[in-house]
Amino acid sequence: MIELLFIRHGETDWNRQQRFQGQIDVPLNETGEQQAARLAQRLAPERHDLLFSSDLLRARQTAAPLAAAWQLPLQPLPGLREQSFGVLEGLDVPAIQAQHPALWRDWVGGDADFAPPGGESQRQFHTRVLQAVQTLAEHALQFRPHAEPARPATRLVVVTHGGVLDMLWRTVHGRPLHGLRECAIPNTGVNRLRWAGGALQIEVWGDDAHLQATG
Repeated sequence: MIELLFIRHGETDWNRQQRFQGQIDVPLNETGEQQAARLAQRLAPERHDLLFSSDLLRARQTAAPLAAAWQLPLQPLPGLREQSFGVLEGLDVPAIQAQHPALWRDWVGGDADFAPPGGESQRQFHTRVLQAVQTLAEHALQFRPHAEPARPATRLVVVTHGGVLDMLWRTVHGRPLHGLRECAIPNTGVNRLRWAGGALQIEVWGDDAHLQATG
């Protein structure tokens, strides 16, 4: 069994502006940096074997305080990038409606096989994400931590994106790929999953208690 801690990146200005970020390299804003710091403070006492992140900047910046706290190298995972939205990337909803009205209608329709020009469909994205997670879990079993070489790595942390987490949630709950997101995915929310018997299980979802704490 592999324990998988999936974490969404911290806030960016484009999150606030509700722009389609996709695979554009948008950095964290000040709030996102603070969220990443509070996340690291919360998780520092936990022991983990391997730390991964999407290779996009906002995920790597969120993972950096964790890498420092745990003294683990940060390993990039291009397979767990956000969905590619092609020509829609960088645009907010009013701009898409004005510039690409037909594409907006197709997007709202929620067809799992609709892909904006230059982008991925939901189905293509789902396949990429699941393949990346399966490969990650299988390779982890072959890795031996330096501190405990007698056992495989069983505790992995992945900093990734809201779309990736949506694909995992739909998979575990057997939800269809068409339609809009049904689950809450807060920035730097902690999602604890397990990989057992070739399948994912969810233990905790969307835990952002570190952002609610005061004092």
